Amino acid sequence: MTEKQTASAVLMVRPVRFAGNVQTAASNRFQQLENTASGDAAQSAARAEFDGLAQSLQQAGVQVHVFEDTAEPHTPDSIFPNNWVSFHADGTVVLYPMLAPNRRLERRLDLLEALHTRHGFHIARTIDLTHREAQEKFLEGTGSLVLDRINRIAYACLSPRTDMDVLGEFAQRLDYEIAAFEAFDAGGTAIYHTNVLMSVGARFAAVCSECIEAGRREAVIDLLHTSGRTVVELSFDQMHQFAGNMLELGTADGGSVIAMSSAALASLATDQRAVLEDAAGPIVSHAIPTIERLGGGSVRCMIAEVHLPRS
Repeated sequence: MTEKQTASAVLMVRPVRFAGNVQTAASNRFQQLENTASGDAAQSAARAEFDGLAQSLQQAGVQVHVFEDTAEPHTPDSIFPNNWVSFHADGTVVLYPMLAPNRRLERRLDLLEALHTRHGFHIARTIDLTHREAQEKFLEGTGSLVLDRINRIAYACLSPRTDMDVLGEFAQRLDYEIAAFEAFDAGGTAIYHTNVLMSVGARFAAVCSECIEAGRREAVIDLLHTSGRTVVELSFDQMHQFAGNMLELGTADGGSVIAMSSAALASLATDQRAVLEDAAGPIVSHAIPTIERLGGGSVRCMIAEVHLPRS
């Protein structure tokens, strides 16, 4: 079944006890747990940032389905639902194995039920990959996977959170080709999620190719070009400002926008921004500094695109 690259409906989870997650810090160098807000101050700031982003997306014409987090169990990273679930145009829902034990508690079947009963989406089947947690093998949704949904290619940088065996199961069950590689930051540390170094839209791809291992770099860039995308090269500094963590979304009028944080937008050069806007339309941004610093993720991480068909 053909699938559009962009979704015009998204799922987001409003935090109630947002905090820096000590269980994820070892593998996420984007987190900054020292000298930042904590406790009630962090939660208050993160909630305001969340609401501002959700409102900006709604005003741009994106259909945003906001669900409330629960106070118990404590899930400090619930604001990043794209890591535990993905939605597909044939009605498939995929549930993913997560590295941190407290992140596994984020999976909520009641949200899937609400998408069906309250919002009219059709779920035909659920593929549950969470049995891999018992093997200590992980694949964290569209954090680990950057999907070219049109050509059915799954880009993935291997890391403690992205296991090749689980990638293979995903690819087999959803009929995807895998483009796997290793990627490292400027200090030589493995990058924890693919979606901080690259984004694939309908007509563009933004990527920090310097991160990709030398032996695979050319092949990855060639594949992006062959798929018909205009490639926007990002620097290490831009990646660390979360420029790679952008996401193209559809709008109610049939257009599209690119969502990213204010920090990511500020890092872009004028010519890069022009290429992106020419390929995908206006940029929608909002400042989310608390979420970025404590959570180690940005706008794309906060959004689970709902590609499901309507009932």
